Amino acid sequence: MIAVVGYYEPWWIQIIKALVIFAVGLQLVPIVLLAERKLLGRFQARYGPNRVGPYGALQPLADILKLLTKEQFRPTTSIGLLFALAPMISILTAVAALAIIPFGDVQDIFGTKVGLYGIDVSIGPLYLFALGGIAFYGIMLGGWSSGSKYSFLGAMRGAAQLISYEVSQGLALVGVLMSAQTLSLTGIVIAQKGMWYVVPQLAGFLIFMVASFAETNRAPFDLTEADAELVGGYNTEFGGGRFASYYFAEYLNVVVVSGIATTIFLGGWLLPFGIHPPGWVDPFVVLFKMGLVTFFFIWVRATLPRLRYDQLMSFGWKVLLPLATLNALVTAILVTVTH
Repeated sequence: MIAVVGYYEPWWIQIIKALVIFAVGLQLVPIVLLAERKLLGRFQARYGPNRVGPYGALQPLADILKLLTKEQFRPTTSIGLLFALAPMISILTAVAALAIIPFGDVQDIFGTKVGLYGIDVSIGPLYLFALGGIAFYGIMLGGWSSGSKYSFLGAMRGAAQLISYEVSQGLALVGVLMSAQTLSLTGIVIAQKGMWYVVPQLAGFLIFMVASFAETNRAPFDLTEADAELVGGYNTEFGGGRFASYYFAEYLNVVVVSGIATTIFLGGWLLPFGIHPPGWVDPFVVLFKMGLVTFFFIWVRATLPRLRYDQLMSFGWKVLLPLATLNALVTAILVTVTH
């Protein structure tokens, strides 16, 4: 669903948007890294980074340069091609998922109609879960190709965790899709002009957020990298730029999940109380909402301890999945009755 009839973008606009998306992703990750370290410091009554650059603002850049300038190495028992390919898969799937997040509707820029998003496919959520299924191989191949039993155990644990919570995450979106009657993410935003879906679909929103913590390996569900038990997990044998790639992909996935939650439940670029700002304000509205969701991720990390693995699996299958199924069923009944 788009606002302009006969809307078509030239090929050069699509190339420019691809470059902008990649550049924005590269900029957002260091900002999230700095914000997390600063906020965790405040939560724990300490300063956080305050040495490199003004107020520690260049600390993420220093960390990235440190990792990228380290010598590349791999164990003699590893499988070279797959060992190098695994972190690339994680990076590519994260950036490709970022391309579908709408930062605004179609705008007229110097006489050319441009959608403020990478692509607006008619199967938006399915596109995301397809990429999520491919991203799974980044973790699995990383652990298996390392030739280490610790890494392989971490990869298997990550695979079980992702599969378990992806089901609940997908079901949490079903209620919104039935209410909006579209799979287009821009169409879902436009359908929220009367009311953001976080209100009628509060249960779905909470289920989606909890499942997203597990999908992005964030505390209290960061069992994939449980260093006290697995010596770092699936990325134990990775160092230098390859470890930085995994690190980058993890934080970029947090940004992507924040964008999806903003788009599907928090009205995307829409403001409350019927406020209609100019089109150029839309991306800033989306970035602000994404920032709030990302802050919630950091807040939870500073608050909750890590679960045991049996608790994680039991909660996913015995609590979250039945609740997600019940939410979809109730929504289906209400949509049928009201229509």
